[in-house]
Amino acid sequence: MAKRDYYETLGVPKNASEEEIKKSYRKQAMKHHPDRNQGDTAKAAEEKFKEAKEAYEMLTDPQKRAAYDQHGHAGVDPNMRGGAGAEGYGGFAEAFGDIFGDMFGQQRGRAGGSGRQVFRGSDLSYAMEITLEEAARGKDAQIRIPSFEPCEVCKGSGAKPGTSVKTCGTCSGSGAVQMRQGFFSVQQTCPTCRGTGKVIPEPCSACSGQGKVKKQKTLEVKIPAGIDGNMRIRSTGNGEPGANGGPPGDLYIEIRLKKHDIFERDGDDIHCSVPISIITAALGGEIEVPTLAGKAAIDIPEGTQTGKQFRLRGKGIKGVRASYPGDLYCHITVETPVKLSEHQRKLLKDLDDSFQKGGNKHSPTGDSWTDRLKSFFS
Repeated sequence: MAKRDYYETLGVPKNASEEEIKKSYRKQAMKHHPDRNQGDTAKAAEEKFKEAKEAYEMLTDPQKRAAYDQHGHAGVDPNMRGGAGAEGYGGFAEAFGDIFGDMFGQQRGRAGGSGRQVFRGSDLSYAMEITLEEAARGKDAQIRIPSFEPCEVCKGSGAKPGTSVKTCGTCSGSGAVQMRQGFFSVQQTCPTCRGTGKVIPEPCSACSGQGKVKKQKTLEVKIPAGIDGNMRIRSTGNGEPGANGGPPGDLYIEIRLKKHDIFERDGDDIHCSVPISIITAALGGEIEVPTLAGKAAIDIPEGTQTGKQFRLRGKGIKGVRASYPGDLYCHITVETPVKLSEHQRKLLKDLDDSFQKGGNKHSPTGDSWTDRLKSFFS
């Protein structure tokens, strides 16, 4: 399939300036970059991205542009012109670095007229354990995290005092080398300097040539009210520093909830088990139950059974994204008396005899249980 006109691809006139071409290419590359196009549109976007890249490489190289204006695509075809199409890579790398700066807020270093590779610092993770009350109300906390500061011995250069950093001889300070196979040219990170463009003949013994030393710093962290376990708080720029002037990574504070003595959290709702005596369960009455804001009273109806659930609206937790708080669920457990005296045993035996004389009317599940047993054994 015939190639599109380079000027048409970038949407610029034939007399466009280099700045106009560069501006149009940025717009095209950001629109069709593979990281911004997934799913069904990924393949088409990738083709348009490559097409724009090729047009930009040709039109920002004065010699190639002149050859293209005179002879069209044949004038810059490497198969017809001895592979000349691989020489303008540096210009593309420079513009590509600017695009990544626009998309991701990163700066890519340059040295010697070519794009020197920079690397974003790694993200760090910090696990913070908080109580349920702290999660509900929020808190201000201080944490100690690793930090890096310039080495005082070498003043951040990485070189032994009295010596200096040298320009890498392999890549001439660009941080990258080109590997060529036939008509193809691939730019790779320089294996000698690993993209820095510099070498240190005699590294500083205090920092092992890194130019920085590891320290500890105190960071103020605001825990928002309503945060839940396994949520993360991002602290921008507090990760590891980048390499070659790259941006630092981020710090992710991962929240862990301590086990509570009374409550269990389920989203914005909280649950608790409330034991009551057999007398309260049988006769009913008012009892006090705990909440995160203090005490509350609930009425226990006569004949309450184990497993009965009472809901207190708005007594849960207001989540970080919620407009109103959750609820508190109290699960009733009827306690069986233990360590009875002889007198108490006699009273319970007399009570049981009276229940037996009354039949199943005192046992709300007795009839259904008896029916299930008959069905099972028949």
